[in-house]
Amino acid sequence: MFAFSVKRILQAIIVMLIISFIGFSIKHSFGDPVRELVGERVTPAQRAEIREKLGLNDPFVTQYVRFLNATLHGDLGRSYFFKKPATEVIVNKAPATLELVFCAAFIIVVLSIPLGIYAAIRPKSWLSRITMGASIVGVSMPVFLTAILLIYIFSVELHWLPSFGRGKTVLLFGWWESGMFTWDGIKHLIMPSIALSSIMLPLFIRLIRSEMMEVLETEYVKYAWAKGIKPWRVWIIHAFKNTLLPVITVGGVQLGIMVAFTILTETVFQWQGMGSMFIESVERSDTALMVAYLVFVGFVFVLVNTAVDIIYGLVNPTVRVAGRK
Repeated sequence: MFAFSVKRILQAIIVMLIISFIGFSIKHSFGDPVRELVGERVTPAQRAEIREKLGLNDPFVTQYVRFLNATLHGDLGRSYFFKKPATEVIVNKAPATLELVFCAAFIIVVLSIPLGIYAAIRPKSWLSRITMGASIVGVSMPVFLTAILLIYIFSVELHWLPSFGRGKTVLLFGWWESGMFTWDGIKHLIMPSIALSSIMLPLFIRLIRSEMMEVLETEYVKYAWAKGIKPWRVWIIHAFKNTLLPVITVGGVQLGIMVAFTILTETVFQWQGMGSMFIESVERSDTALMVAYLVFVGFVFVLVNTAVDIIYGLVNPTVRVAGRK
């Protein structure tokens, strides 16, 4: 298991190097950060001096090596617009995005598991047919359309929920602004969480259903039925337990994807998280913040998938054996 874990960690480091290189490479295609930083009234000579101070005239390799060395020390550069370290800006915005992802993941787990199991056990019931039909609609609808539809129904027509912002927040640990501990913050969180979960919820319902139906046809499940074991034990202990491996694998990948997908959700709901911060950095040509965001999201994605691979190896020993070959 130790060799398997070390191999996965080394692979994660290589992937992070590739992500950092790609992210740093594309920053030269997003305008002139000096112009966005100082405006139009600065003379060309002063602009050239500022570019020299910022190191923007150095060769690409020199800039990348300098960026990589700083990243290893926790420095992802300095935001040209906020005039703060990019890491500090991301840390300030991260709680909003992480809470949104957490609530969306909670909705996915709470709904997909019982609905997926029921759809596998009773595939011809009316509830299963409605669930599978709704999942097709959910997969087909883009997240921004779902978000706009939710705003129209629950904000414009019914006036039940607020349509934008985070609402009232409280400060935790001296730096984490959370909206999950106030009623106003929870009301603001409901619709963005539902919209974000609509991306993955249909996928997980269909995945659990298909895996569960396949497991229910296996010999050991038929043997459990023949032994007279109670139905709920057969469904949960023998069948559902053995559907978890592919669900864990896909779940790890999709959790990282959800962090990136918050861009659309945060834009529609004006949710002040990392996604809206990234859009603003593109509009302002704040390349340092753009690269820092890409590296941070890539790090979260790689970290989650590496953890999932290690957990998968613990749960399924055949994966470790295959990894040695």
